[in-house]
Amino acid sequence: MNIEIITAKNEHLKENSILHAIASLGYTAEVHECHTIQGLHQTVQRKPHLAILTLNNIVTEDGEKIWLCDFFKKHNINFTGSDKKALLFDADTELAKSYLKEKGISTSRYFIANAEKYLRDYDIPINYPLVVKPARSVQCQEDNKCFTVNSFSEFEKSVSSLSDTYNVPVLIEEYLDGEDYLVSIIKTKEDDMLISSVKVLRSNNGNKNILENIEDQTIKESVENLAIDAYIDLGVRDFGQISIRTNQSGQCFFMQTNLNPDITDKNSSFIETFAAGLDLDYDAIVKYILQECSKRD
Repeated sequence: MNIEIITAKNEHLKENSILHAIASLGYTAEVHECHTIQGLHQTVQRKPHLAILTLNNIVTEDGEKIWLCDFFKKHNINFTGSDKKALLFDADTELAKSYLKEKGISTSRYFIANAEKYLRDYDIPINYPLVVKPARSVQCQEDNKCFTVNSFSEFEKSVSSLSDTYNVPVLIEEYLDGEDYLVSIIKTKEDDMLISSVKVLRSNNGNKNILENIEDQTIKESVENLAIDAYIDLGVRDFGQISIRTNQSGQCFFMQTNLNPDITDKNSSFIETFAAGLDLDYDAIVKYILQECSKRD
């Protein structure tokens, strides 16, 4: 099987890890930068058996956004990850939360704010403390720009700062006084799911978060069941990662999703979740992913 890893110009790609894993399975792979429509057409001409997509879309020089899943689907090139319908939930946390809420899945209470909409303390519909973050989940994940606020002045400052920085709606969530969890899921060749869940221990000094196995089996089951329901209802294909937080009573709430997690870096949270929760090594995880994708070839 001939594989191409599609990345963007100047993107930091840990290609050595993924290339080594693919080679160990007896496949060939190359990394190609595709930041123009011409580059995408060149990939089509090479006719790879599988395109591993490290990004959801590119923006051309004339400002056109091209969704890679749509492009490769149109040209009959097999690709990793979800279709555009699911990826839209990945790009917009509010959209995902509202959709899953309609499906009966618990999410934290939230509302959308801008600097002008809420002018007084009593206009705010949820009590402090509040979590303030960009409504576009990818930006929140990449920059970790989330603030916990305890007063109206902090609320105003955070909303204004995020609005000016990202020029997107700002998502306000109730603060849940529990624990954070990550659930990584891979759909396997037998149409089953490989599931690993971990507790996230936040670092106080800005270093990388610590992932550890969930000892409480009741919590573990609740976390994984909610993640499975979200995975199915959002129409995820191949693989994805669900973020969940509990309240003090242990009730689980959907927080956000990452439907194009980094599978090229063995140190990404998606990969490390499987290492911490199931003791799987990187090559084994890549094998599961390629087995699922190759059955569509």
